[in-house]
Amino acid sequence: MSAENQPDTVLIDRIREGDSDAWSDLIARYEGRLLAFAESRLRRREVSEDVVQEAFIGFLNSLPNYDGSRPLESYLFTICAHKLTDHLRKEGRRPTIPLSSASGSDDGEWQIPGQARPASSIARSGERKNLEEQALSEALQSQFEHWKQRADWTKIKCIELLFVRGRANKKVAELLDLTEQQVANYKFDFLAKMRNHIKRQGLSQDIFPELYETESS
Repeated sequence: MSAENQPDTVLIDRIREGDSDAWSDLIARYEGRLLAFAESRLRRREVSEDVVQEAFIGFLNSLPNYDGSRPLESYLFTICAHKLTDHLRKEGRRPTIPLSSASGSDDGEWQIPGQARPASSIARSGERKNLEEQALSEALQSQFEHWKQRADWTKIKCIELLFVRGRANKKVAELLDLTEQQVANYKFDFLAKMRNHIKRQGLSQDIFPELYETESS
């Protein structure tokens, strides 16, 4: 049975068992649909790609709590809708159209929390900014030292182009002679590792609440 024809339950089992190709198979199966959904709302390709990547990271973080009682497609689109709403709020915007299914899912509209995050949780004090900067600095240093020891120079160049220079996935792929899928995988892996590094620092959940939103939902 090809990866494309495997049921979602088999795909999830492969990811949980640490199959190195399973994550790529999941992305290949659902990325296009999620991207079309996000881009129909945002009308900006690069921002939509970021939202979709955040949705996949959110799914990865919530995987221990996923019991398969609801369709995987619906679950992924729900996470993506949450990430899209978060992005609009960060831009100071509110969704002007319902964040409903664009794929004809039996679940119909995905429910988005109606209660906006209070302003006090968005406004960050100087002390909180310092804690965030320190946590990020330690996580980045740890990850880049690990890559240097392994001579993973391509990953380092890829992340620098993506996050420091702000290049799009397609452009990074061209510059480094990679496929866009490889660039996306490096980005997913990097963001997941940053989240894990920061969580292991034992900071209060008030510092980076977005790391725990999916777990508590």
